[in-house]
Amino acid sequence: MIRRIAWSMAALALVLPLAAGPLVGAKEKPAAEKEGFKPLLGGKNLDGWTTKGNWFVKDGVLHIEPRPGEKGWQRYDAYLWADKPYGDFVLDLEFKIPKGGNSGVFVRVKDLASPVSTGIEVQINDTHGKEKVGPHDCGGVIGTVGPSKNMAKPAGQWNRMIVTCQGPRLKVNLNGEEIVDVDLSKSAARNRPLKGHVGLQDHGLALAFRNIYIKTLD
Repeated sequence: MIRRIAWSMAALALVLPLAAGPLVGAKEKPAAEKEGFKPLLGGKNLDGWTTKGNWFVKDGVLHIEPRPGEKGWQRYDAYLWADKPYGDFVLDLEFKIPKGGNSGVFVRVKDLASPVSTGIEVQINDTHGKEKVGPHDCGGVIGTVGPSKNMAKPAGQWNRMIVTCQGPRLKVNLNGEEIVDVDLSKSAARNRPLKGHVGLQDHGLALAFRNIYIKTLD
C-alpha cells in the first residue's frame, strides 16, 4: 500500500505541471537574442536619429531630460525620430518612467511636423493599478483602442513593450501580455499611412529607454 501511494504521488507530480500549461511568468527572449532583430539605437550615441530635444545616451541607456522651460507635448521637433522610415516591422524596447511620467511610441509617421494626425501613437504613462483603462492609458493606441488589461508596472520599474505593425494590423505586447490587436483599417486610424518614421515622445518629463530593437517584416 505504501509503495502504491508513493507511486501515485510521483505520477501526479509529473502530470500536474503538464496540465497547468506553460510556466507562469515565463519571459520572452531578449530581442538581441532573437533572429532578425537589429539595434535601432547603437547604445553610445544618437546616430541614425534626429531631434532638437535634450536626449542623450549614458551607459547604454537613452534619457530625455527636458531643459528649463521645455514643457508639454506639442514640441514635435524635440521628439526623437529615427531617420529611416519603416513599413511592416516589430519594435521591441524597454522604458522606465517616474511617478506621473508620460511619453509615447510613434510609428509610421509620415509628417514629422504633424505626427499626431499622420501617424500612430502607443501611449506610455504612469497608470499602474488603474482599474479601467482606455486609449490614453499605458499601452493604448491614442484615439483608437485601449489596452485589454492594465499591464503597466509601477513607476520607476522597467517595462518591456513590443509593437508589431503588419499591413493594417497593429499589436501591442506589454510586459509579456498582448493587450492590443487591432485592424487599423476598421478603426478611427484607417486613413493613416502604412509606412513612416518611428519616434519617441518628449512630453516635457524625464524618462528612459533601453534595448531598442527592430525587425523588418517587409
